[in-house]
Amino acid sequence: MIEQFYRPESVQQALELKRQFLDEAVYFGGGSKLNATPTKTGKKIAIALAQLGLNQVSWQQGELLLGATITLQALRDSPLIPQALHEALGFVYSRHIRNQATLGGEIAAAPKDSVLLPVLLALSANVVLGNGNTVTLEDYLADYPQELLLRVVLPDPYRRCATHKVARSAAGLAVLTAAVSCDAQSKVRIALSGVVARPSRLRDAEYNGLSGPALEKVVAEAVAPQADLCGSVAYKRYISGVVVADLLARCQASGGEQ
Repeated sequence: MIEQFYRPESVQQALELKRQFLDEAVYFGGGSKLNATPTKTGKKIAIALAQLGLNQVSWQQGELLLGATITLQALRDSPLIPQALHEALGFVYSRHIRNQATLGGEIAAAPKDSVLLPVLLALSANVVLGNGNTVTLEDYLADYPQELLLRVVLPDPYRRCATHKVARSAAGLAVLTAAVSCDAQSKVRIALSGVVARPSRLRDAEYNGLSGPALEKVVAEAVAPQADLCGSVAYKRYISGVVVADLLARCQASGGEQ
C-alpha cells in the first residue's frame, strides 16, 4: 500500500528519489495498473511523473516520439500515430481507463494479456530510459522493467502493420492479441500476448517466409497457452495461427506503407 507520494519536478529528482528509496519506491503514472489486480503494487512510496513534461507526441529526425506519461486516450486522439496503434489503443475498452492509464505505465506493468505491447513490438519500438540510454522495447521488457521510462520511439511508424484482439466481448478478457508488420523490404515481425508467457515476438515464425496454413501451423506450435475460462489449449493454438496468418495477408495486400 502506498503511504508516501512524491511529485518531483525533474527527471533528475525522480531518479534521485528512486536511488534513495530503492525497492520501496515505484514510479507512478496514472495509477491504473498500480491500483488494480493483478498488477497492484505492494510498494510504500510513489514517485509521480505527471510534472516531468513527458506527455507529448512529436517528430524528431523522421522518428515518432511518444512521451511516457501521455494517457492512452490522448495518444489515441493524436493524428500523428499509425492506424494500427490507434486500433490497439481502442482494444482498451473503457474510456475511463484510457483517460487514466499512461503509455509508460502500460509498458512497465507488461501484463501477460497486454493489448498494446504486441503492436509496439511489431512496430520495432525503442524506449528511452531515465539515464538517457535507448534500448529496444524487447530488451526493456526483459532486462529493464524497473528503470524510469521517458519516451517510446517508433523509428518506422508507418510501416505496414495490422493488429487484432480476440475476446468473447469488447469488454471481456482478451484470449489473445496479435500484431504483424512488414517493412519496405518485406521483413516480417510477429508479436503476441495472452498465449505466450509474456508479450513477445515469435521469431521462429518471422524468418521462414511462410504464409497461409503453413504459417498457421508454425504459430500454433510456437505458442504455449493455458486452458482457462477464455478457451482450451487447442482452441488458443488454433486461433493464434489463424489470426497471425490473416494479419500477415492483410499486411501483404495493403501495398505501400500506411
